[in-house]
Amino acid sequence: MRKLKTSLILVFFLMISSLLAACSKEADEEQKADSQPKTAITVSAAASLKDAMNDIKALYSGENPQVDIAYNFGSSGSLQQQIENGAEADLFISAGQKQMDALSEKGLIGEDTRVNLLGNKLVLIVPAGSDSLKEFKDLTKDDVKKIAIGEPSSVPAGTYAKETLENLNLYSGLSEKLVLAKDVKEVLSWVETGNADAGLVYETDAKVSGKVVIAATADESTHKPIIYPAAVIGASKNKEESEKFLEFLKGKEAQGVFEKYGFVFMPQ
Repeated sequence: MRKLKTSLILVFFLMISSLLAACSKEADEEQKADSQPKTAITVSAAASLKDAMNDIKALYSGENPQVDIAYNFGSSGSLQQQIENGAEADLFISAGQKQMDALSEKGLIGEDTRVNLLGNKLVLIVPAGSDSLKEFKDLTKDDVKKIAIGEPSSVPAGTYAKETLENLNLYSGLSEKLVLAKDVKEVLSWVETGNADAGLVYETDAKVSGKVVIAATADESTHKPIIYPAAVIGASKNKEESEKFLEFLKGKEAQGVFEKYGFVFMPQ
């Protein structure tokens, strides 16, 4: 009996020793990983991508703890100008081809990395609970005082909005009602708070808000195709890691996130 008891005690101590050794090894590995220098990459991305990109960052960081991703969200036109003026950026994701083309013409992107990543739709939104607007021509109603769109010269969503209203022969008649926002998220905010009676945003923006509803969707024939191009910046000091992150954005995991938010994933 004593021998059996002694054997059980020995087995118990051996198990504890193995467990402690495993924990110590795991801790050493974690400490080693934490001590390794991290690579920081800066991604300048259109404001409409904010929610999806934050989810993707969590996924990517979990698989690549050695990489720190910093986002710079804003209107595509503003981000383009920042890059042209030498702002630090490793990867650019625009909500329009115009801004990426401008950087391309100046030789500021890696042409071999450029891809058309995503697509989107343009929608007319009103505050939740409002049912006075059913179609775009309802914007001419007297009770519609303010219509929010992005600044057409710098915000792609604003460019698409202007094109749509022009093709529907509404733009000139609505000019006094238009209020121009710095980016599409500001348009969304103005409609959410009732500071605008209606606004034109991407479908993806409308879907993440419980404070607005979609009154109408713009026919794709009324505006240029809504395409989000992406490319690594030519002056990037972290091209390898930036290209790896861009590859991740083109993969199935990221595709699932983009589609969850309503983006149209472009075949690569």
